[in-house]
Amino acid sequence: MFGPFVHNIDPIITSISGVHLWWYGTSFTLGFLNAHLFLRRNRERIGLSMAAVYDLTLLLAVGVLVGGRAVVVINNEWEFYRDHLLLIPSIWVGGFASHGLIFGGAVGVGIFCLLYKFPIRPLLDVLAISAAIILGFGRVGNFIDGQIFGSLTDLPWSVQFPGVEGFRHPVVLYDGLKNFLLVPLLLWIRSRGVPPGRIAVIFVILYAGLRIPIDLLREYPTTMWGLPNGQMLNILMVAFGVVALYINLYRSRRNAGPDMQIVKLPDGPTRWRVAALVSICVIPLVIPSDATRDVPATYGKRHPGLEHSWMYPAIAEELAAAEREKEGRP
Repeated sequence: MFGPFVHNIDPIITSISGVHLWWYGTSFTLGFLNAHLFLRRNRERIGLSMAAVYDLTLLLAVGVLVGGRAVVVINNEWEFYRDHLLLIPSIWVGGFASHGLIFGGAVGVGIFCLLYKFPIRPLLDVLAISAAIILGFGRVGNFIDGQIFGSLTDLPWSVQFPGVEGFRHPVVLYDGLKNFLLVPLLLWIRSRGVPPGRIAVIFVILYAGLRIPIDLLREYPTTMWGLPNGQMLNILMVAFGVVALYINLYRSRRNAGPDMQIVKLPDGPTRWRVAALVSICVIPLVIPSDATRDVPATYGKRHPGLEHSWMYPAIAEELAAAEREKEGRP
Protein backbone atom coordinates (compact mmCIF):
# COMPACT_ATOMS: atom_id res chain seq x y z
CA MET A 1 0.00 0.00 0.00
CA PHE A 2 1.91 3.07 -1.30
CA GLY A 3 -0.46 5.90 -0.57
CA PRO A 4 -4.14 6.38 0.23
CA PHE A 5 -6.04 3.27 -0.82
CA VAL A 6 -9.64 3.11 -2.07
CA HIS A 7 -11.05 -0.18 -0.82
CA ASN A 8 -13.00 -2.02 -3.50
CA ILE A 9 -11.89 -5.61 -2.87
CA ASP A 10 -14.38 -8.32 -3.85
CA PRO A 11 -15.07 -10.17 -0.56
CA ILE A 12 -16.16 -13.35 -2.37
CA ILE A 13 -13.62 -15.92 -3.55
CA THR A 14 -15.96 -17.98 -5.71
CA SER A 15 -19.48 -19.39 -5.80
CA ILE A 16 -20.56 -23.02 -5.93
CA SER A 17 -24.17 -23.78 -6.85
CA GLY A 18 -25.29 -20.40 -5.56
CA VAL A 19 -23.35 -20.66 -2.29
CA HIS A 20 -20.73 -17.94 -1.95
CA LEU A 21 -17.34 -18.60 -0.35
CA TRP A 22 -15.87 -15.57 1.42
CA TRP A 23 -12.38 -14.35 2.18
CA TYR A 24 -13.42 -13.54 5.75
CA GLY A 25 -14.56 -17.10 6.40
CA THR A 26 -11.37 -18.40 4.83
CA SER A 27 -9.43 -16.84 7.72
CA PHE A 28 -11.16 -19.30 10.06
CA THR A 29 -10.32 -22.22 7.80
CA LEU A 30 -6.66 -21.22 7.61
CA GLY A 31 -6.60 -20.73 11.36
CA PHE A 32 -8.01 -24.18 12.12
CA LEU A 33 -5.57 -25.83 9.72
CA ASN A 34 -2.70 -23.90 11.27
CA ALA A 35 -3.74 -25.01 14.77
CA HIS A 36 -3.95 -28.63 13.62
CA LEU A 37 -0.53 -28.56 11.97
CA PHE A 38 0.99 -26.76 14.97
CA LEU A 39 -0.36 -29.45 17.29
CA ARG A 40 0.95 -32.21 15.03
CA ARG A 41 4.44 -30.69 15.05
CA ASN A 42 4.43 -30.43 18.85
CA ARG A 43 2.44 -33.53 19.76
CA GLU A 44 5.35 -35.72 20.86
CA ARG A 45 6.79 -32.95 23.03
CA ILE A 46 3.51 -32.54 24.94
CA GLY A 47 2.41 -36.19 24.75
CA LEU A 48 -0.53 -36.11 22.31
CA SER A 49 -1.48 -39.09 20.18
CA MET A 50 -2.51 -38.44 16.57
CA ALA A 51 -6.14 -39.21 17.39
CA ALA A 52 -5.97 -36.73 20.28
CA VAL A 53 -4.59 -34.05 17.94
CA TYR A 54 -7.67 -34.44 15.75
CA ASP A 55 -10.04 -34.43 18.73
CA LEU A 56 -8.40 -31.34 20.20
CA THR A 57 -8.51 -29.49 16.88
CA LEU A 58 -12.19 -30.33 16.47
CA LEU A 59 -13.13 -29.20 19.98
CA LEU A 60 -11.04 -26.05 19.55
CA ALA A 61 -12.72 -25.22 16.23
CA VAL A 62 -16.22 -25.84 17.55
CA GLY A 63 -15.44 -23.74 20.62
CA VAL A 64 -14.14 -20.90 18.45
CA LEU A 65 -17.24 -20.88 16.24
CA VAL A 66 -19.72 -21.19 19.10
CA GLY A 67 -17.93 -18.66 21.31
CA GLY A 68 -17.47 -16.09 18.57
CA ARG A 69 -21.11 -16.41 17.54
CA ALA A 70 -22.45 -16.35 21.09
CA VAL A 71 -20.77 -13.05 21.99
CA VAL A 72 -22.22 -11.38 18.89
CA VAL A 73 -25.73 -12.74 19.43
CA ILE A 74 -25.95 -12.27 23.20
CA ASN A 75 -23.87 -9.13 23.73
CA ASN A 76 -23.31 -7.21 20.50
CA GLU A 77 -26.54 -7.66 18.53
CA TRP A 78 -29.21 -9.01 20.88
CA GLU A 79 -31.58 -6.17 19.94
CA PHE A 80 -31.73 -7.73 16.47
CA TYR A 81 -31.56 -11.44 17.29
CA ARG A 82 -34.23 -11.42 20.01
CA ASP A 83 -36.72 -10.73 17.18
CA HIS A 84 -34.99 -13.09 14.72
CA LEU A 85 -34.25 -16.20 16.76
CA LEU A 86 -34.30 -18.43 13.68
CA LEU A 87 -31.32 -16.49 12.28
CA ILE A 88 -29.07 -17.26 15.26
CA PRO A 89 -27.52 -20.36 13.60
CA SER A 90 -27.37 -18.60 10.19
CA ILE A 91 -23.64 -17.92 10.13
CA TRP A 92 -23.87 -17.09 6.40
CA VAL A 93 -25.27 -13.65 7.35
CA GLY A 94 -22.16 -12.97 9.46
CA GLY A 95 -21.56 -12.23 13.10
CA PHE A 96 -18.45 -13.34 15.04
CA ALA A 97 -16.59 -11.49 17.81
CA SER A 98 -12.82 -11.88 18.24
CA HIS A 99 -12.98 -11.90 22.06
CA GLY A 100 -15.59 -14.67 21.83
CA LEU A 101 -13.31 -16.65 19.54
CA ILE A 102 -10.59 -16.67 22.22
CA PHE A 103 -13.00 -17.52 25.02
CA GLY A 104 -14.73 -20.24 23.02
CA GLY A 105 -11.43 -21.76 21.95
CA ALA A 106 -10.27 -21.91 25.58
CA VAL A 107 -13.53 -23.62 26.56
CA GLY A 108 -13.01 -26.17 23.78
CA VAL A 109 -9.51 -26.94 25.09
CA GLY A 110 -10.92 -27.22 28.61
CA ILE A 111 -13.51 -29.76 27.48
CA PHE A 112 -10.77 -31.80 25.80
CA CYS A 113 -8.75 -31.83 29.01
CA LEU A 114 -11.76 -32.92 31.05
CA LEU A 115 -12.59 -35.74 28.64
CA TYR A 116 -8.99 -37.00 28.40
CA LYS A 117 -7.91 -36.02 31.95
CA PHE A 118 -5.08 -34.13 30.29
CA PRO A 119 -3.17 -31.16 31.82
CA ILE A 120 -4.50 -27.92 30.40
CA ARG A 121 -1.60 -25.51 30.86
CA PRO A 122 0.83 -27.11 28.36
CA LEU A 123 -1.94 -27.19 25.75
CA LEU A 124 -2.87 -23.55 26.30
CA ASP A 125 0.79 -22.61 25.90
CA VAL A 126 1.04 -24.38 22.54
CA LEU A 127 -2.29 -23.05 21.32
CA ALA A 128 -1.58 -19.47 22.42
CA ILE A 129 1.09 -19.27 19.72
CA SER A 130 -1.27 -20.75 17.18
CA ALA A 131 -4.05 -18.41 18.33
CA ALA A 132 -1.91 -15.37 17.54
CA ILE A 133 -1.57 -16.64 13.97
CA ILE A 134 -5.30 -17.42 13.72
CA LEU A 135 -6.22 -13.94 14.93
CA GLY A 136 -3.74 -12.42 12.49
CA PHE A 137 -5.44 -14.22 9.61
CA GLY A 138 -8.78 -13.06 10.99
CA ARG A 139 -7.78 -9.41 10.81
CA VAL A 140 -6.72 -9.82 7.19
CA GLY A 141 -10.19 -11.24 6.58
CA ASN A 142 -11.71 -8.25 8.39
CA PHE A 143 -9.82 -5.88 6.12
CA ILE A 144 -11.05 -7.62 2.97
CA ASP A 145 -14.55 -7.51 4.47
CA GLY A 146 -14.12 -3.72 4.65
CA GLN A 147 -16.50 -3.11 7.54
CA ILE A 148 -14.16 -2.32 10.46
CA PHE A 149 -12.53 1.08 10.13
CA GLY A 150 -10.75 3.68 12.22
CA SER A 151 -10.91 7.43 12.63
CA LEU A 152 -10.18 9.96 9.90
CA THR A 153 -6.51 10.44 9.00
CA ASP A 154 -4.30 11.90 6.28
CA LEU A 155 -1.51 9.36 6.74
CA PRO A 156 -0.16 7.94 3.46
CA TRP A 157 -1.45 4.43 4.25
CA SER A 158 -4.99 5.60 4.98
CA VAL A 159 -7.92 3.72 3.43
CA GLN A 160 -11.28 4.82 2.11
CA PHE A 161 -13.57 2.00 3.16
CA PRO A 162 -16.75 1.07 1.25
CA GLY A 163 -19.68 3.31 2.16
CA VAL A 164 -17.64 5.36 4.65
CA GLU A 165 -16.77 9.02 4.25
CA GLY A 166 -13.12 10.04 4.14
CA PHE A 167 -9.84 8.16 4.50
CA ARG A 168 -9.46 6.14 7.69
CA HIS A 169 -6.93 4.31 9.82
CA PRO A 170 -6.85 0.62 8.74
CA VAL A 171 -7.09 -0.45 12.37
CA VAL A 172 -7.62 -4.13 11.56
CA LEU A 173 -4.27 -4.20 9.75
CA TYR A 174 -2.62 -2.61 12.79
CA ASP A 175 -4.19 -5.27 15.00
CA GLY A 176 -3.35 -8.06 12.56
CA LEU A 177 0.30 -6.99 12.47
CA LYS A 178 0.30 -6.92 16.27
CA ASN A 179 -1.07 -10.47 16.37
CA PHE A 180 1.54 -11.79 13.93
CA LEU A 181 4.36 -10.06 15.85
CA LEU A 182 3.27 -11.84 19.02
CA VAL A 183 4.30 -15.16 17.44
CA PRO A 184 8.12 -14.69 17.51
CA LEU A 185 7.85 -13.10 20.95
CA LEU A 186 5.92 -16.06 22.36
CA LEU A 187 8.31 -18.51 20.70
CA TRP A 188 11.24 -16.67 22.33
CA ILE A 189 9.50 -16.84 25.72
CA ARG A 190 8.98 -20.58 25.21
CA SER A 191 12.69 -21.00 24.43
CA ARG A 192 13.47 -19.59 27.88
CA GLY A 193 11.91 -22.66 29.50
CA VAL A 194 9.12 -20.90 31.41
CA PRO A 195 6.69 -22.87 33.64
CA PRO A 196 3.51 -24.33 32.08
CA GLY A 197 0.78 -21.75 31.58
CA ARG A 198 3.12 -18.75 31.45
CA ILE A 199 2.99 -18.36 27.65
CA ALA A 200 -0.81 -18.50 27.61
CA VAL A 201 -1.32 -15.79 30.23
CA ILE A 202 1.30 -13.54 28.63
CA PHE A 203 -0.54 -13.96 25.33
CA VAL A 204 -3.84 -12.92 26.94
CA ILE A 205 -2.26 -9.82 28.51
CA LEU A 206 -0.38 -8.75 25.38
CA TYR A 207 -3.22 -9.49 22.95
CA ALA A 208 -5.71 -7.36 24.85
CA GLY A 209 -3.29 -4.82 26.32
CA LEU A 210 -1.68 -3.92 22.99
CA ARG A 211 -5.10 -3.79 21.38
CA ILE A 212 -6.27 -1.01 23.71
CA PRO A 213 -4.21 1.80 22.03
CA ILE A 214 -5.10 0.40 18.60
CA ASP A 215 -8.81 0.44 19.43
CA LEU A 216 -8.56 4.09 20.48
CA LEU A 217 -8.39 4.74 16.73
CA ARG A 218 -11.40 2.55 15.99
CA GLU A 219 -14.97 3.73 15.58
CA TYR A 220 -17.15 1.32 17.56
CA PRO A 221 -20.87 1.04 16.78
CA THR A 222 -21.68 -0.64 20.12
CA THR A 223 -20.97 0.05 23.78
CA MET A 224 -20.72 -2.08 26.92
CA TRP A 225 -21.05 -0.56 30.39
CA GLY A 226 -20.46 2.92 28.98
CA LEU A 227 -17.26 2.05 27.09
CA PRO A 228 -16.76 0.90 23.51
CA ASN A 229 -17.68 -2.76 23.41
CA GLY A 230 -14.26 -4.09 22.42
CA GLN A 231 -12.41 -1.83 24.84
CA MET A 232 -14.38 -3.12 27.81
CA LEU A 233 -13.60 -6.69 26.76
CA ASN A 234 -9.93 -5.72 26.34
CA ILE A 235 -9.83 -4.37 29.89
CA LEU A 236 -11.53 -7.49 31.28
CA MET A 237 -9.05 -9.73 29.43
CA VAL A 238 -6.06 -7.79 30.75
CA ALA A 239 -7.43 -7.97 34.29
CA PHE A 240 -7.99 -11.71 33.97
CA GLY A 241 -4.51 -12.18 32.49
CA VAL A 242 -2.81 -10.24 35.30
CA VAL A 243 -4.59 -12.36 37.95
CA ALA A 244 -3.69 -15.55 36.06
CA LEU A 245 -0.06 -14.43 35.76
CA TYR A 246 0.13 -13.80 39.50
CA ILE A 247 -1.25 -17.28 40.18
CA ASN A 248 1.20 -18.77 37.68
CA LEU A 249 4.16 -17.00 39.30
CA TYR A 250 3.02 -18.11 42.76
CA ARG A 251 2.60 -21.73 41.66
CA SER A 252 5.98 -21.77 39.92
CA ARG A 253 7.69 -20.53 43.09
CA ARG A 254 5.93 -23.27 45.02
CA ASN A 255 6.88 -25.69 42.22
CA ALA A 256 3.54 -27.41 42.56
CA GLY A 257 0.44 -28.08 40.50
CA PRO A 258 -1.56 -31.05 39.28
CA ASP A 259 -0.89 -30.39 35.62
CA MET A 260 2.90 -30.25 35.62
CA GLN A 261 3.34 -33.77 34.24
CA ILE A 262 2.53 -34.73 30.67
CA VAL A 263 0.18 -37.66 30.10
CA LYS A 264 0.71 -39.96 27.12
CA LEU A 265 -2.63 -40.54 25.41
CA PRO A 266 -3.64 -43.74 23.64
CA ASP A 267 -4.08 -43.62 19.89
CA GLY A 268 -7.18 -44.58 17.93
CA PRO A 269 -8.82 -44.58 14.48
CA THR A 270 -8.46 -41.31 12.58
CA ARG A 271 -10.46 -41.84 9.37
CA TRP A 272 -13.69 -40.36 10.72
CA ARG A 273 -11.68 -37.69 12.48
CA VAL A 274 -10.14 -36.61 9.17
CA ALA A 275 -13.62 -36.32 7.65
CA ALA A 276 -14.82 -34.31 10.64
CA LEU A 277 -11.83 -31.96 10.43
CA VAL A 278 -12.39 -31.38 6.72
CA SER A 279 -16.05 -30.56 7.45
CA ILE A 280 -15.27 -28.12 10.26
CA CYS A 281 -12.75 -26.37 7.99
CA VAL A 282 -15.23 -26.09 5.10
CA ILE A 283 -18.15 -24.74 7.15
CA PRO A 284 -16.61 -21.30 7.93
CA LEU A 285 -16.11 -20.54 4.24
CA VAL A 286 -19.73 -19.30 4.08
CA ILE A 287 -19.17 -16.64 6.79
CA PRO A 288 -19.12 -13.19 5.13
CA SER A 289 -18.35 -10.83 7.99
CA ASP A 290 -17.60 -10.25 11.67
CA ALA A 291 -21.02 -8.61 12.16
CA THR A 292 -24.49 -9.52 10.90
CA ARG A 293 -25.17 -7.98 7.50
CA ASP A 294 -27.83 -7.61 4.86
CA VAL A 295 -25.39 -9.30 2.51
CA PRO A 296 -26.68 -8.10 -0.91
CA ALA A 297 -27.16 -4.54 0.36
CA THR A 298 -23.69 -4.46 1.94
CA TYR A 299 -21.60 -6.21 -0.70
CA GLY A 300 -23.66 -5.92 -3.91
CA LYS A 301 -21.56 -3.09 -5.33
CA ARG A 302 -18.33 -5.05 -4.87
CA HIS A 303 -19.78 -8.32 -6.14
CA PRO A 304 -22.49 -7.77 -8.77
CA GLY A 305 -25.14 -10.46 -8.82
CA LEU A 306 -25.68 -10.80 -5.08
CA GLU A 307 -29.42 -11.07 -4.55
CA HIS A 308 -31.76 -11.47 -1.60
CA SER A 309 -32.84 -15.06 -0.99
CA TRP A 310 -33.66 -17.46 1.85
CA MET A 311 -29.94 -17.52 2.56
CA TYR A 312 -29.47 -13.74 2.37
CA PRO A 313 -32.68 -12.12 3.69
CA ALA A 314 -33.47 -8.42 3.33
CA ILE A 315 -32.72 -7.32 6.89
CA ALA A 316 -31.12 -3.91 6.38
CA GLU A 317 -34.00 -1.99 8.00
CA GLU A 318 -34.24 -4.38 10.96
CA LEU A 319 -30.48 -4.13 11.57
CA ALA A 320 -30.60 -0.33 11.42
CA ALA A 321 -33.54 -0.23 13.84
CA ALA A 322 -31.75 -2.57 16.26
CA GLU A 323 -28.62 -0.40 16.13
CA ARG A 324 -30.67 2.72 16.84
CA GLU A 325 -32.30 0.98 19.81
CA LYS A 326 -28.93 -0.10 21.19
CA GLU A 327 -27.63 3.46 20.95
CA GLY A 328 -30.84 4.86 22.48
CA ARG A 329 -31.84 6.74 19.35
CA PRO A 330 -35.46 6.90 18.05
